[in-house]
Amino acid sequence: MFARFLVLALSTALLLTAQSRIPVVLSTDVGNEIDDQWTIVYLLLREDLDVKGILSAHAPSIRPPAGKVSLDILRDVVEQRMGLAVHPPLIEGASVPLASRAQAQSSPAVDFLIAASRPYSEANRLQVLNIGAITDVASAILKDPSITRRIRVINMGFHDSVKGGNEFNIANDPLAMQVVLDSDVPLVTGPGDVCRRDLALSLDQARQMVSTRGPIGAWLWTEFQAWYYRHVKPLRKDDFSKPWMIWDNITLAYLLGLAESQEAPRPRLTEAMQFEPRTTGNAAKMTWITRVNSQAMWADFLERLDRFQATHAVPR
Repeated sequence: MFARFLVLALSTALLLTAQSRIPVVLSTDVGNEIDDQWTIVYLLLREDLDVKGILSAHAPSIRPPAGKVSLDILRDVVEQRMGLAVHPPLIEGASVPLASRAQAQSSPAVDFLIAASRPYSEANRLQVLNIGAITDVASAILKDPSITRRIRVINMGFHDSVKGGNEFNIANDPLAMQVVLDSDVPLVTGPGDVCRRDLALSLDQARQMVSTRGPIGAWLWTEFQAWYYRHVKPLRKDDFSKPWMIWDNITLAYLLGLAESQEAPRPRLTEAMQFEPRTTGNAAKMTWITRVNSQAMWADFLERLDRFQATHAVPR
């Protein structure tokens, strides 16, 4: 009797543990910049996240077919850099933006996202972190409008919450962003001005943070350093003070309760990628991230990075 009770208790505990993990899908244009790599690593370090899949996304800076090339880079990050033989599904996303607001792009990522969302509901939503062009999320909404009742989108995009602006992720598929804004899907957005204030690292800060922290840290530092010298340093002869942003971590910070936010009316996005008030139609609100507790976030990241490398065989 006791043994049967013990098995039942353990099974219940395991079930509760699984249920308490946050279900999440990430869509990333990894291969475009350096911040995606940091966010993918952080995502997979969190044992409290139930990562259902990671989707590749397109960007004009990724050689065509961008969705496939980004997927190859994603595999390198997960399988080679982190050394994970067992990991969440890695799925190819669309290689080009929407051709119109009425026509979805077809991709394995769209079908995967729709299927992955089906067990969820308005009371228990699948969290979709979007840190690239939002093509696959918009396509999933166009293909299956009911998905808006099963997911919440946490997006990095726009210059700020007032004007919007021609920010990289949005500019890579403005039609897709219009589809998402015009839908009733719950939407959280982390804008660029908050990233610049709260997620900026100088060259010295990045070096001190990760360069001596095992093979994953050394790789992240090498990536950051190469990007800095290619895109930041050439603009200043002897000045190393300008930082660079780990933009995409803003989505994870919000999901993990390490950010502040506020609600605002959901704007309409013009063709010029500027916000204007809605006069008709969708009167829903959206959430804007206003601050990231970067000190707590980086402390958590580094602690989990150390723990992961102490317990996993990471390639050197």
